[in-house]
Amino acid sequence: MSVYGKYTDAKLLDLLSKDDQQAYTEIFNRYCKLLINHAYKILQNQDEANDIVQDVFLAIWNKRKDLNISGALSSYLYRATKNKILNHIAHEKVVLRYADSISGFMENDYAFADLNQREEELQIIIAKEIESLPQKMREIFILRKLEELSYDEIANQLNISDKTAKQQVYNALKKLKEKINPFLVVLMFKI
Repeated sequence: MSVYGKYTDAKLLDLLSKDDQQAYTEIFNRYCKLLINHAYKILQNQDEANDIVQDVFLAIWNKRKDLNISGALSSYLYRATKNKILNHIAHEKVVLRYADSISGFMENDYAFADLNQREEELQIIIAKEIESLPQKMREIFILRKLEELSYDEIANQLNISDKTAKQQVYNALKKLKEKINPFLVVLMFKI
């Protein structure tokens, strides 16, 4: 066991902010397997779980000089992993729903030139707009529209009122509609 294994998380974070790669390695070794197991329980896909956790640790390394973690490092890592998982699930479900709607059009013999390019453009725009929502609004929106939880379930899970959950979803839909509608109009004229 190296001397780094004896350091507290706070000491490791301090060393990490000073570009200490061994501190980073110790944090990685200390939490990587736990986070992958956590991600796997939710995603049920080992490759996706590994990718999510790798992204979390990459972000920590890239932000090492600016990290300001109040509270336990483990809590921060679990929260970061959870947010990455929610974003991943949102992106996957949006892509699947859009692909299903495109399939419906194609079954009706609609001709689409540049279909793949337009599909990719819309996927990117939708994912970007969901990502740009404020964190709490994004989380509530994902739980309601993508994970299809009821407002009561969301309220219980996040310890908020169901009215707050409804208002957040309404606000999110309004923002998304404002951002996405102009693109859809342009897309329709290209067809």
